[in-house]
Amino acid sequence: MGKFPVTEKKETELLKEMDILGIRESDLEERFIRCSGHGGQKVNKTSTGVYLKHIPSGIEVKFTKERSQGLNRFFARRMLVEKIKENLGLTTKKSEAIEKIRKKKQRSRKRNEKREGK
Repeated sequence: MGKFPVTEKKETELLKEMDILGIRESDLEERFIRCSGHGGQKVNKTSTGVYLKHIPSGIEVKFTKERSQGLNRFFARRMLVEKIKENLGLTTKKSEAIEKIRKKKQRSRKRNEKREGK
């Protein structure tokens, strides 16, 4: 069993990305916070939300969407990796999606200009 309650493949990918970016567990300050929203008494009584701070860069992340602390820890690390990539100017899934939409709009614009020109 791994460190997080996700598939071994997802955990390995995350740990590999953290290693590539030079993010070590010792560089992270991790605290557990109370969530809000759906979940009833369970959410009010337990601290399943995760606050992560990457000390060298000062980047902070909070993740409270899941009711499981283990999942929140995993997703917080994934979010931290994405933010650090953005800061370094590397491509992220978010930036790839934005680029894909931009290109689609550009193609549509060109198609419309050709139609209007006829």
